[in-house]
Amino acid sequence: MSILRWSRSRWALVAALLIDVSLGGPRIPGVSTGPSFAAAMAAQESVTAEWLAMNGVVGTAVGLDTGGDYVVKVYLTAMGVAQLPASIAGIPVQYEITGPIRALNETGSDGPAAALAADDIDRRGTFARPVPIGVSTGHSGVTAGTIGARVTDGSRVFALSNNHVYANSNDARPGDPLLQPGVADGGRAPTDVVATLHDFEPIEFCGGFRCPMNRMDAAIAATTTDDVGFETPEDGYGSPRTRSVEATLGMKVQKYGRTTGYTHGTVSGVNAIIDVSYRTGTARFEDQILISGNGFSQGGDSGSLIVSEGFLAADRRPVGLLFAGSPTSTIANPIDVVLDRFDVRIDEGG
Repeated sequence: MSILRWSRSRWALVAALLIDVSLGGPRIPGVSTGPSFAAAMAAQESVTAEWLAMNGVVGTAVGLDTGGDYVVKVYLTAMGVAQLPASIAGIPVQYEITGPIRALNETGSDGPAAALAADDIDRRGTFARPVPIGVSTGHSGVTAGTIGARVTDGSRVFALSNNHVYANSNDARPGDPLLQPGVADGGRAPTDVVATLHDFEPIEFCGGFRCPMNRMDAAIAATTTDDVGFETPEDGYGSPRTRSVEATLGMKVQKYGRTTGYTHGTVSGVNAIIDVSYRTGTARFEDQILISGNGFSQGGDSGSLIVSEGFLAADRRPVGLLFAGSPTSTIANPIDVVLDRFDVRIDEGG
């Protein structure tokens, strides 16, 4: 049969398969004979609370080994800090040295400023309104973070970032002015006000014998289409799509942020349970995404939107909201959890 005479349903099937492959999943039955994802997740969750109580253990997740089989990943501050088994309930345990996981960033260590060539875009500088996404922003009590995206509830528009960027780790109030650029980059009120804090999800910190679970580090700020745009600067990925996609192991992703700019990484852990250090204490997060990639993020990239890297409709689909990491790893909230919390969607300018 001529390729031109294929039915519309056959073309739709091919397109769907191409999109799935370019997004890194799902796994194809029969390729791996190892344990199932559900079994790996059950094994992970059965030991996480006990293991996180050990000095030097900062998190767990479900990942893949080099053969494509599911494993329980354990994240450590240094080699040899904890004595843990090689497997749990028949699921292999794989260790990864991440160092401490920290919010990126609400303190002074926001990563070195990269040297700029004459035609480079200064992501830490002041931008003409409407400002692009992916550039410096923050509350007046915070050094600087990143504008992740413009979002909308259908009638109003908001700038999306982290609680620790826009709400100063629970210390801000709705109506507080938010700046572009952030204070660390020279932003000052009232000249550089680009939005006002609208809402944030409070972060619950560990204390005593109690360490409650968090799902997100997120906040939105009321703004206008005249003040905040929907695209990255021209050296980024452009505009994120409205329709999101769930993170899968091996998925290729990209982001644009205030400190490291346009970078690429790979989803290496899902269902992650992670202890994150803030200036006010430690907070525990569940159901997080872990991304690996050299130089994917540094302090000041907090709030960046992570999107898929694929072909055609599989490209630039929102995956997660970056909020924490270490020199080797980046942690993100699943984007759908964040958008559902504020009852908004990504605004792609349509």
